[in-house]
Amino acid sequence: MICSTGKPSSPTPKGTYHIQAERGRTFYNAASGEGANYWVSWLDHGVYLFHSVPINRKGQYIASEAEKLGTPASHGCVRLTVADAYWMYKNIPYGTKVVIR
Repeated sequence: MICSTGKPSSPTPKGTYHIQAERGRTFYNAASGEGANYWVSWLDHGVYLFHSVPINRKGQYIASEAEKLGTPASHGCVRLTVADAYWMYKNIPYGTKVVIR
């Protein structure tokens, strides 16, 4: 799965973690002006997530952010394509090991 992890100013924590119980269809963070769909928590119960490419306040995908997949671009979460984020949301079990290197 192609993804984007954290920018140098907000790196993705490295280590071994496990999928947590929290997951959801959508969120929006007014402070950052972005949200995402199909999120699954893997650290700090909703702080660090696997999720789709960002959406704006209207729920529309932000094309310029989607074009950054494969490069560091997030605030620490792991961004995925919409299809891959949906797969994770629907299929990845609670407790699955997550290794960030």
